[in-house]
Amino acid sequence: MKNLNQLNQLFVFVLLVLLTPCLALAQAEKNQAYYVHEDQVKPSMMQKYNEVSKDFKEACKKHNLQDISWQVASTDTGRYFNISPIENMAELDKNVMAPLSEKMGEEAFRNLFKRYNECYDKHGDYMIYLNKELTYMPEGISTTTEGQNYRKWHFLHVTPSNIQNLKGKLKELKALYTSKGSKEYYRIYHNGFGSMGDYYLAVISAVDAEDYAKKSKENEALLGEEGKKLFDEVFSYVLKYETETGQMHPDLAYTPSK
Repeated sequence: MKNLNQLNQLFVFVLLVLLTPCLALAQAEKNQAYYVHEDQVKPSMMQKYNEVSKDFKEACKKHNLQDISWQVASTDTGRYFNISPIENMAELDKNVMAPLSEKMGEEAFRNLFKRYNECYDKHGDYMIYLNKELTYMPEGISTTTEGQNYRKWHFLHVTPSNIQNLKGKLKELKALYTSKGSKEYYRIYHNGFGSMGDYYLAVISAVDAEDYAKKSKENEALLGEEGKKLFDEVFSYVLKYETETGQMHPDLAYTPSK
């Protein structure tokens, strides 16, 4: 009996070893990690912040900074998000700015970030994940929607006990959008390392506020009572609901040249 138990334990161990890479791969296929640096810019300093950001981008282009790329988004309330895709947590250990500091010179590098620091009193870093399983973009998932730089962010805060319930309803919502052929596309993110509390984030792109309102109204009519009922069920699991409007800044985004 003892030998049988040991054999069973060995079988379970081997099975876990074999399955772990498969599970990790499946998770990676569903979720793209992003490192986010958020600056909460003072209302009076937004123009200056944009100027510094352009200077920073030009310095990166001039010295061909490698191993990092980012997009920039901002809300109407002054939250600026510098968003970089990463493959894994190990990338956070790299000092990707060291080559830029060396090429610019330490003094010029510090002065650049000193100008940044004058624009805000609060900033911080965290990670979010793009959840491909819950995202509805039937023509292909992309975070850069050309010609549609307007953004509407829907934050669905949730307690740990209701995360799976909310996720289940978001799966139902995607299925409903798919069956109806909705033209209102959205991306779903969820919080990661560095965040306090749990949330799902739905992001919708549009040309402008008028285009967003038009799409939203058409989608509401398309989904009808079935959609209204499902949204009520979604919000039954939401602890707190917040929205932000804003835009992407392609002129501040950076991708290294090869």
